[in-house]
Amino acid sequence: MKKILITGANGQLGRALQKEYAGEEDTKLLLTDVGVEGIPALDITNLPEVLAFFEKEKPDVVINAAAFTNVNAAESAWDAAYRVNAIGPRNLAIASEKLGAKLVHVSTDYVFDGTAREPYTEFAAPAPLGAYGKTKYAGEEFVKQFSGHFFIVRTAWLYGDGKNFVRTMLGLARDHDTVSVVHDQVGSPTSTLELARCIHSLEPTENYGVFHGTCEGFCSWAEFTEEFYRLAGVETAVKRITTAEYPTPAERPAYSVLENYMLKLTGGYQFADWKDAIAVYMKEELAGK
Repeated sequence: MKKILITGANGQLGRALQKEYAGEEDTKLLLTDVGVEGIPALDITNLPEVLAFFEKEKPDVVINAAAFTNVNAAESAWDAAYRVNAIGPRNLAIASEKLGAKLVHVSTDYVFDGTAREPYTEFAAPAPLGAYGKTKYAGEEFVKQFSGHFFIVRTAWLYGDGKNFVRTMLGLARDHDTVSVVHDQVGSPTSTLELARCIHSLEPTENYGVFHGTCEGFCSWAEFTEEFYRLAGVETAVKRITTAEYPTPAERPAYSVLENYMLKLTGGYQFADWKDAIAVYMKEELAGK
């Protein structure tokens, strides 16, 4: 029986991973989160607690889907973001290595500054802009330092079962004739179901290293909104604005397109096109209403 520990199990990716692994009789999922009723708590920022948990449960694979993801809040909460995004992965790497367990660590496009003119491959030099990106990159470096059996998967513009951009914008459409959405930030909207399938395909292998994992193709936030509004039959108009017209505490990369280069080079999982993935998601969302 293979034991797979999923941290952040109640988040969007955590829920998608549970769905992905459902029905596998030879796999036992160890679900953990913090402050979620019905799911055992594991504070990944506390090394003694992590070591004790690993000693008791002895996972074979660890999938770290826990993160401090509030990009704006991270600017004024550096310590909290660093503990979760950097110290947490460090602790998981230390504990995983002690047991000989594989570690899948989920990272982000925010490790790049967004000044590129072509998609970032895994060989591009990270240059994060703000607290979120810098703490996530520190987490990557700790994983590389302390784990000998790791998969780092960078993803972007994630949406799934939970609070996300799609549901927020659909909510706004109910009360607004027009919504303003930035058009000068470009990336690849990525379904958690697609990312979960990618992780599931990687973790049984020894194809270790850093991977980019996003849906194929790219668009702006405004174009993304227009597409899922179209799929939902929403008539609310999308006003395309610039980042300067919608200032936020954290600077965001203007160009976040990742190339899944290593997956393609090594015969790994091939992601769906972003339009196909959002169509699947919207079909499920609309069916649930």
